[in-house]
Amino acid sequence: MARVPAGKAGSEGTAGHTTPAARRRWFALALAVLLPLALVMAIGFGSTRIPAGEVVRIIGVGARRAVGLGLPVAPGLPPDTAETIVLLIRLPRTLLAAVCGAALSVAGAAFQAVFRNPLADPYILGASSGGALGAAAAILLGLPATPLARLSLPAAAFVGALLAVMLAYTLARRAGGGSPVVLLLAGVVVGAWTSSLLSLLMYFSGRFLAQIVFWLMGGFGGATWRSLAIVSPYMLAGGFVVVTRTKELNALTMGDDAAMGMGVDAERSRRLLVAGATLLTAAAVAVSGPIGFVGLIVPHLVRLVVGADHWRLLPGAAATGALLMVLADTAARTVLAPSELPVGIITALLGGPFFLWLLTRRGYGAWFGGARR
Repeated sequence: MARVPAGKAGSEGTAGHTTPAARRRWFALALAVLLPLALVMAIGFGSTRIPAGEVVRIIGVGARRAVGLGLPVAPGLPPDTAETIVLLIRLPRTLLAAVCGAALSVAGAAFQAVFRNPLADPYILGASSGGALGAAAAILLGLPATPLARLSLPAAAFVGALLAVMLAYTLARRAGGGSPVVLLLAGVVVGAWTSSLLSLLMYFSGRFLAQIVFWLMGGFGGATWRSLAIVSPYMLAGGFVVVTRTKELNALTMGDDAAMGMGVDAERSRRLLVAGATLLTAAAVAVSGPIGFVGLIVPHLVRLVVGADHWRLLPGAAATGALLMVLADTAARTVLAPSELPVGIITALLGGPFFLWLLTRRGYGAWFGGARR
């Protein structure tokens, strides 16, 4: 690739068009500004409006308390209203939405590279249907009514998602050595099978049907600091596996033969990346339910700006996914307030038309044409 001569590189090319490097800088700057702004806005919006300045101050007070300074709440702020709303309700919910959006987006980018399929998403190996089956089983067994209610439903969804992916991978290994095509087909089969079991459970669910259906729509209505603490280690572990293997991701987008020529063990890398991306997906499904389109759309959107190199793509996808999920959750809480829409409906309404627009644009194939940008 020809190098730009010194002094020629700038914010604009010779034809007046923004250079790729300049686009990436502006994109990073925009995310650095918009994501914190969206977090503060989401915490302030709701049935009780809290000014942005108050939100920042309350979070600062909470942070100082968390590190042991024990500073009192500023005079004039009722401790049982604004502080409770921010620190105990909206802040954990907003942070959980952000980390789930980031996790699903990173997992989507990884799956698209591993399977060399631009239509791959985080639920492609049956993680969504497996998690839904586990959650539905927990609801029917009455586990959410137990003293461990806050743990039982996420744990059941997490276990169901992991078991579904493990089953898909085992079938693929026995059928075709775990190749991407066979693994993809095994995931489709396992997803269809677990979906049929879920339909069977819903048929016999009786009075629990509404609860199961609402969980399947996806949302963060039950978010707490406890749920955030439970899934964060899994998300950190899965994210570490994926983001530390950008070289392998770049190589796998060009095929196994090319990857081996670059010194990458394609089969071993695929196993590790599938495990990491699945861990991200399962953790998100466990606390939010299946929320579609985020992990499918965000990697494509970011790839348009930063290119296909996963060293740049993964951080951009994480920040963009977090921003999108926070905005979607805020809309779900406020559009029909005091009623609340499932977040999955918001992402589907936005993601479907956007993806159709993406597919109709010329040169779409080039956006996923390897990591050589």
